[in-house]
Amino acid sequence: MTRQFFVGGNFKMTGSKAAIDQIVGNLAKADLDPNTAVVIAPSSIYLFQAQSILAAAGNTQIQVASQNVYHEKPGAHTGEISVEQLKQDGIHWTLLGHSERRQAGESDELIAKKTKAALEGGLNVILCIGESADERRDNKTEEVNARQLQAVVDAGVKDWTNIVIAYEPIWAIGAKALRAATPQEAQDTHASIRKWLATAGLQPDAAETTRILYGGSVNAANSTTLAAEKDIDGFLVGGASLKPEFVDIINARRRLSSQ
Repeated sequence: MTRQFFVGGNFKMTGSKAAIDQIVGNLAKADLDPNTAVVIAPSSIYLFQAQSILAAAGNTQIQVASQNVYHEKPGAHTGEISVEQLKQDGIHWTLLGHSERRQAGESDELIAKKTKAALEGGLNVILCIGESADERRDNKTEEVNARQLQAVVDAGVKDWTNIVIAYEPIWAIGAKALRAATPQEAQDTHASIRKWLATAGLQPDAAETTRILYGGSVNAANSTTLAAEKDIDGFLVGGASLKPEFVDIINARRRLSSQ
C-alpha cells in the first residue's frame, strides 16, 4: 500500500497580511514534489487571503486548513468558527487536538466531538496526538496516544478515511523543545499507532491507508532521514513552515530518492 506523502504547515498565531502574501506567494510558485499533498494552516483571519493567493497563482496542490473548528451548529458561540462557515468558502481541512490547545484545557472528549462534527460536515481532519516528556520517561507513550485516539472512536467515528494523524510529542515541539525525536523513536511510535488502528474496530484497511505524520522540530536537515522510515507518511511542521526551508521539507521524499 502506497500512502501519498503529506506535509502540513501550522502557522500558529503568527503573520500579517504582508507576511502571508510573501510566505504563501513564495510557496505557490515553488518547485514542489507533485507527489506530495500540502496543507497550510494560517490564523483564521488569513485563511481566505491564503486561499486567494493560491487561486490567483493557479496552484491546486496546496490546500488551506483552519487551526480549529467548533462542534456546534452556527449560533451563539462567540469567538468560534463553524464547519459550515469553513465549507461555504472552500476550506476543506481543519487541524484538531494540537497540544497547545490540549494544554489550554481542551479535553480528549471535546476534541473527539470536534472531530466527529468536522467529518460529518465534510471536512478532512489533521488529528494531533502526543505525550509529554514525563509521560515518555514513564513509558506511557502508547497509553497516551491510544487514549487520545480512542476518544474519537468512542464519539462514534468508525471511518477514518478522512483523518490524517499527526504524532507530535510535546517534548519535541515549540520554542521549549528538548530535541526532535530520532527517526527510530518516531518510527517505533508510528508503528504502534498503526497497530492500534488495526485493532480499533475501524474500516478494514484503516491501518494501511491512514497517513501518520511526524511533527516535532522537523527541519530541512532531518526531514530526509525521517521520511525514509516506512511508517512516517509526512510531517506537520510549525516554525519551519514560515521559512524557505519548508520547500525542502515538502520535497523530502524527492530529495531522498535522489540520494
